[in-house]
Amino acid sequence: MMTLYVDAARNVHDGQSAVGAVLIINKQQQQLKNALPQSADNHEAEFMGLIWSIKQLPMVDNLQIYTDSKIVADAIQKKYAKHYQSYVDQIMTLLTEYPLVLVNWIPEKQNHGAHQLAMQALKKAKR
Repeated sequence: MMTLYVDAARNVHDGQSAVGAVLIINKQQQQLKNALPQSADNHEAEFMGLIWSIKQLPMVDNLQIYTDSKIVADAIQKKYAKHYQSYVDQIMTLLTEYPLVLVNWIPEKQNHGAHQLAMQALKKAKR
């Protein structure tokens, strides 16, 4: 089972977004971070961040995702999000590669590693 903790950050002044992800495979941790395109709001950044993160993953049997974005977790579980359906559709397509996917919402304080990576990527993108 592969475990992914993911979080996005967004600068409210210019819309710049970034993603941070902590990937754990066989008790080995990898840290991923990247700037994202500008986003209209933080929810959009969270969806874009998850899409980017999934694209970085190796093909392993099962995937467990942790996010502190309630809207992202709910949207994936329901396969629907009123204002973000195109992102949900992209995510669902990417997830078809995995036989089992578990999506979990966690409080922000439990997603500190991914959050810090997203903030680092956002800060670097501003330079």
